[in-house]
Amino acid sequence: MKLLHIDSSILAANSTSRLLSAETVAAWRAAHPDTTVEYLDLAIDAPAHFSADSLGIKTGVQAQPTEAQKRENELSEKLVSQFLAADVVVIGTPFYNFSIPTQLKAWIDRLGQVGRTFKYTEKGPVGLAGGKTVIVASSRGGVYSTSEGGQAMEHQESYLKAVFGFFGITDVRIVRAEGVAMGDDARATALASARADMLVATGEAANQKDVAQVA
Repeated sequence: MKLLHIDSSILAANSTSRLLSAETVAAWRAAHPDTTVEYLDLAIDAPAHFSADSLGIKTGVQAQPTEAQKRENELSEKLVSQFLAADVVVIGTPFYNFSIPTQLKAWIDRLGQVGRTFKYTEKGPVGLAGGKTVIVASSRGGVYSTSEGGQAMEHQESYLKAVFGFFGITDVRIVRAEGVAMGDDARATALASARADMLVATGEAANQKDVAQVA
């Protein structure tokens, strides 16, 4: 089993989403020891934002691609191939200005390729990347999930569910810590809640239950 671990926070060791994504990967490996992990840190190694050169070869408008288009296409192919090869994708994402980091959006823009992750048919788009599990390790300074107003401002988890659903991935699991900037007690509660979600999302909860029953 192949797991692709992605971080996107710019806060390095101070990042809650990085903490949660690392713990999620560790919990997954504890429950699934045969897993191999590949890591991508988008805060350090982010693709350039989507451009005409990024799309150039895909459109087929030009008979001869430019050198810039070839370089951009090579990067896009590398990223989409890495994504498609993974059975499980764990994404650490903070909540920046009601959405995801631009680095993570730039990565997703490289994945959205006709014929690779989706296709258009006479009945509409069809995802081609199904069969994967995506676990989103989500952190938020405030609380957005418990009110109508908060949910209306939330374009982080909802966006990721939508775009991966468009790619054909129906198994998107959320490990969420929200309210982490609302004081020490709120942060501790948020992390405890996220870790409980984590055990369920990774299958480690069932693993621990089996161990307890044997004991």
